[in-house]
Amino acid sequence: MILHRILSMDDRAAPFAKTRKIHRKYESAEDYTELIADLIKDTGKARVCDVARKMGITHVTVLKTVQRLVRDGYVIKDGGLVLTEKGEEMAMFCKKRHSTLSSFLRSLGVPEDVIAIDVEGIEHHISRVTLESIERHLYQSQ
Repeated sequence: MILHRILSMDDRAAPFAKTRKIHRKYESAEDYTELIADLIKDTGKARVCDVARKMGITHVTVLKTVQRLVRDGYVIKDGGLVLTEKGEEMAMFCKKRHSTLSSFLRSLGVPEDVIAIDVEGIEHHISRVTLESIERHLYQSQ
């Protein structure tokens, strides 16, 4: 028999705080790398002002995040924003995840306008295990 102990509020809060911190860091990196990849694909370049405009945020906010992305090895500044190999891998994974979740919700009959909103929230919080299960489900049902 497994005994469960009741966690104190501090014990319960710690995992949530850690998860929020991790998500904040990676959600931003994922959103930026995905957008930078899209801008480069669509226009041949990605500039700070383009990212700011597409995200509806200030130029200063983008600069601060880009500095962190450069520091963490996702982006280099070379007359614009260029993804490193690490940044490209992240962007490709994000695009695949976005596509898989969109397809899954579409297969459930969710309206497109709702899919667009829901996927933005779901994609940063879904585990790889769950995502892989959804992929298997989608490919088995085709």
